[in-house]
Amino acid sequence: MSSARQIKDMLYEQVARIGKAASSPKRLELIEVLCQGEKSVEQLAGDTDISIKLASAHLKALKAAHLVETRREGKNIYYRLVNEQVADMWVMLRTLAEERLLELQSAIHTLVTRPDELSPLNGDELLQQARRGEIVVLDVRPGSEFATAHLPYARSIPVTELQQRITELPTEKPIVAYCRGPFCLMAKEAVTLLQQQGLQALRMDDGIAEWRARGLPLDTPI
Repeated sequence: MSSARQIKDMLYEQVARIGKAASSPKRLELIEVLCQGEKSVEQLAGDTDISIKLASAHLKALKAAHLVETRREGKNIYYRLVNEQVADMWVMLRTLAEERLLELQSAIHTLVTRPDELSPLNGDELLQQARRGEIVVLDVRPGSEFATAHLPYARSIPVTELQQRITELPTEKPIVAYCRGPFCLMAKEAVTLLQQQGLQALRMDDGIAEWRARGLPLDTPI
């Protein structure tokens, strides 16, 4: 084999490491969760409904491909994405799959039981209306994720607290709820609960990874 061929094979092999690391459904879900911010192994296992042992194995594979990195605090190990490009990769890969795979399109369709539950606003329109106070942007993710980064003008009420805190929301304004992205069900659950209480509620598909990938601003701690 020529040296030129060997070099080309080596180059493709290195790029393929990224594809191999992202070839597991659970690893993709872990990347989506890590788009929300740094988390411990225990938190990641809980968020993805797998054992700590299995989460650790998947995270080890992602770390070997340099998609995630770690820090230690006492006995706890925390994981985070190495940079925003990994989040962008997840958004691009998911978007491509939605465009090309009929099975995925059908699965997503089952999540939208009512077409009118999805917000028709694009990013710029949503920002303008939120800035003017015409709508309420509601972040229903865990509070720690909101503290890491959130949409401008959003207020945080985790979906697990929404039933008890629903009186904090105005009844005369539309509420647009969002969570981790199109595959996340927290915003859908929140919209159902709000509509049952007589509030005008809509769901936004975008999470912060999608929002950032489209070049829209986020509020992050200084």
